[in-house]
Amino acid sequence: MATQDQKLKLAAVLEELDMSRSAFYRMVARGAAPKLLKLPNGQIRVRRSDLDAWWAAQEQSTAA
Repeated sequence: MATQDQKLKLAAVLEELDMSRSAFYRMVARGAAPKLLKLPNGQIRVRRSDLDAWWAAQEQSTAA
């Protein structure tokens, strides 16, 4: 049985990144943020796997 990828609310993502909403949206505008999902009701979610991949990419870019 496949496990469903958890979809995090933006508040949880901001808390994990220790970042303000405005700083996060500046990062989105630069194309440097994790992939976002926009729900039909306009709310934003981030898949746990996308956030983990983004973290890994940040670690690699700082190590290079």
